[in-house]
Amino acid sequence: MLYALKTEEFMVESEPYYQPLGQEVEIFETAYKNGIPVLLKGPTGCGKTRFMQYMAWKLKRLLITVSCHDDLTASDLVGRYLVTGGETVWVDGPLTRAVKAGGFCYLDEIVEARKDTTVVIHPLADDRRMLPIEKRGEILKAPPDFLLAVSYNPGYQSVMKDLKQSTRQRFLAIAFTYPPRDVEAGIVSHESGADGETAGKLVRFAEKTRNLKDRGLIEGASTRLLIHAAKLIAAGIAPLQACRFAVCEPLTDDQEMLVALAELAASIF
Repeated sequence: MLYALKTEEFMVESEPYYQPLGQEVEIFETAYKNGIPVLLKGPTGCGKTRFMQYMAWKLKRLLITVSCHDDLTASDLVGRYLVTGGETVWVDGPLTRAVKAGGFCYLDEIVEARKDTTVVIHPLADDRRMLPIEKRGEILKAPPDFLLAVSYNPGYQSVMKDLKQSTRQRFLAIAFTYPPRDVEAGIVSHESGADGETAGKLVRFAEKTRNLKDRGLIEGASTRLLIHAAKLIAAGIAPLQACRFAVCEPLTDDQEMLVALAELAASIF
């Protein structure tokens, strides 16, 4: 269903808090000016979505974000006819709205979408820059201000869920990772209101969990989880309890691993 899509559509009015880690801002801005679509790749919760918000603010463009999922179809992105008040009306999908508005369309975790979505993505992501709307017999030409961006987490790659080379090679790719310790602690402190010492300890805890990736954990703690824990601590929850409920439990259901994570947290707090 079109209305079941998880989408966000807004102009970013105030500057989002984002700390550049390399040339990603310059590369993205240059890609935008040259009509090159962008692929953001990196672990969950490392700042890809925040980066898109920052770039939309910086370049003063409408940002339409679509959270991709297994049932997402090409029609969900482009649009469909719906019966409203006894009349059949066409309703544009988020991708069509972004093209018409000359904004950014950000498809988050694109590998989660059904394979037929590439039918509409491919002509937008090459030099044609066009969006076929087959049900209406129309072809929209993307204006210079339009940019298509997608993201995915390489850590979740599998034979069944991976980007085909025919899709990947249409995009410029920017790799994201977790920030250096001091930078990440600053982000956690800023976003949560927790003091610098607490934020630093949480980052050290996260680094230990990230060392366990593929050794009992699928992923280590993301910056997002650290912010959740820091907010609990700032609100008066004991640090070990905050780590348990905001970091350890979301990471795994394995009881032995939960005990190990609790011991890691106790060694720091």
